[in-house]
Amino acid sequence: MKVAARRGASAWGTAAGARYAPTVPATRMIRAARVAQSMRCTLIALVAFGAASLACPAHAEELTGTLKKIHDDGVVVLGVREASIPFSYFDGKSTVGYSQTIALQIVDEIKKTLGLPQLKVHEITVTSSNRTPMLLNNQIDLECGSTTHTVERENVAAFSNSFFQYAVRMIARKSSGITDFPDLAGKTVVTTAGTSDERLLRRMNTEKHLNMRITSVRDHPDAFAALKDDRAVAFVMDEPIVYGFKATDPHPEDFVVTGTPLGYEVYACMFRKGDEPFRTLVNGVIARGQTAGDAERLYNQWFTQPIPPHGINLNFPLSEQNRTLFAHPNDRALD
Repeated sequence: MKVAARRGASAWGTAAGARYAPTVPATRMIRAARVAQSMRCTLIALVAFGAASLACPAHAEELTGTLKKIHDDGVVVLGVREASIPFSYFDGKSTVGYSQTIALQIVDEIKKTLGLPQLKVHEITVTSSNRTPMLLNNQIDLECGSTTHTVERENVAAFSNSFFQYAVRMIARKSSGITDFPDLAGKTVVTTAGTSDERLLRRMNTEKHLNMRITSVRDHPDAFAALKDDRAVAFVMDEPIVYGFKATDPHPEDFVVTGTPLGYEVYACMFRKGDEPFRTLVNGVIARGQTAGDAERLYNQWFTQPIPPHGINLNFPLSEQNRTLFAHPNDRALD
């Protein structure tokens, strides 16, 4: 009897109360309901965790490449130009320009991604000759100035979506009578060292047997100074750059931008190779700005309106090539 009593006792009570115990199928239904409820709670927790993860900045242990370097250093280092008007230049107070604005938009996105609103920004002036070595030596993290994206340069650096398409032409004194590149035969011509324009100019000189005396100088201001001092009859460079020098000269009427384009190229931001997370971040900023119409407004600000420090207007309307680029963001070189 004691054994039977013990067997009859259970979580459901005594033997007398056993008649109210659920049937086997009912027990299974209760267990299934409890499992379902547990799964619902787990799913809710997972969804909540996922949403929180999306809302929170990336954890340091998840970071790689440039983003990790910036996070660990507590500073993002920008390579900037001194006189690439109107892209990246010093206006007497700070670095400004069309490209510099894009660079700072990228910095804002880096701050959001890393959850570091007070991230420091350090600028280092670069030239056409030293910008790539400084990037490869980790002296700068990003360069958005007037750097041409070429297939050859892809061997050592990575490039963002293009933010400007242009023609390679020249600026000369109006009084010189020079109108096209054949007029430069046998004459001294200046360009900036380390640029794609220098490569194009030297190739044309060889192929066309023009016997030009080509002088390559440190940076754009040195090249324009050579033209002004009559040490060269023409300065061959990116069309918007020479328009910038013409517009900001005290006597812009003395100069003419001329010549059948040697070719068409694109500017892009430059960063280290093999860094997909950073590429995704940078390209996302540029593409959103272009397709949302912000890029065209930015273009008008720097190319069709007065710019600092002297309120000069370049009067360089948006080309159809750039309009097409903004509608279809891409990171392809044109050479």
